[in-house]
Amino acid sequence: MESIQSKIKQNIPLAPLTTFKVGGSAKFFLEVESKEDLLGAYEWAKEKGEQVAILAGGSNVLINDNGVDGLVVKINNGNAVIKGERMECGAGASLISIARLSASHGLSGTEWAIGIPGTVGGAVRGNAGAYGSSISESVETAEVFNAKKEKFEQFSQKDCKFNYRESIFKKDNAKHLLIWQVVLRLRKGGIAEIQSLIDKYLTHREKNQPKLPSAGCVFKNLTIDELRNFNFDLANEAMGADIIKGGKIGAGWIVDKAGLKGKAIGGAKVSLEHANFIINTGKATAEDIIMLISFIKQQVRTKYNVQLQEEIQYFGF
Repeated sequence: MESIQSKIKQNIPLAPLTTFKVGGSAKFFLEVESKEDLLGAYEWAKEKGEQVAILAGGSNVLINDNGVDGLVVKINNGNAVIKGERMECGAGASLISIARLSASHGLSGTEWAIGIPGTVGGAVRGNAGAYGSSISESVETAEVFNAKKEKFEQFSQKDCKFNYRESIFKKDNAKHLLIWQVVLRLRKGGIAEIQSLIDKYLTHREKNQPKLPSAGCVFKNLTIDELRNFNFDLANEAMGADIIKGGKIGAGWIVDKAGLKGKAIGGAKVSLEHANFIINTGKATAEDIIMLISFIKQQVRTKYNVQLQEEIQYFGF
């Protein structure tokens, strides 16, 4: 306990640890690289009566302006190793690094992750994906820390209960389950072909995504059936516009259609490059971003009877 106590810091600003560059400080903060430290963190928090909040890569979160009470644990076990057609990676491994590592070994399955500034743990939790692929397709097993039982458990792909941008780990009744390590099952491919796909995705991101701080896509995309239920005519228009990818209509298309590109509240603004991105123009607060999200949802609901759902996670609220 003493060794953990010496590693825990106080009043650490969290904004620099996120891609939004927004939010307050952590009351207590600890970076964790080993299982021992993770166990120690939970024991310390239990003894002190503090809540534990887990921060991954900070790419899909909005942190409260008033900061986060309790102990914020940042997962930093970023190791990744190739074994045959499998990759064993710590939850703290960056998506960009695993995409490059698998490509260098002629293994396919993670190309979609290139250019995404998140971690494997965060990606598995939110079943992240792009270009019609998602991480759930590659997950074979996950080693999970069960904070209630204070022990590590093995989860199969089925145990993870993946759905579109969802997994068991995002459920309110599963906050005690923390992804620690993941085994990805990849497939052999040609290095040249894999690299070509990576270059194509990077070029697309460079061209279509904003350079200012953001948290990636703010809203979940909709299936054609979901959109039909909300607004039959809009669904038909989407089909006619040939914008359906992987059976889904981009939420950005609807936000753009509502005329909201460039809409700003305080320092938060709907990106002109991609309407599903909210950018921090320099001095945005979490409150600015929340108000803008609320405004977008209300406008889209009023104009099209479509209910958008956030993809980003609220942290410390």
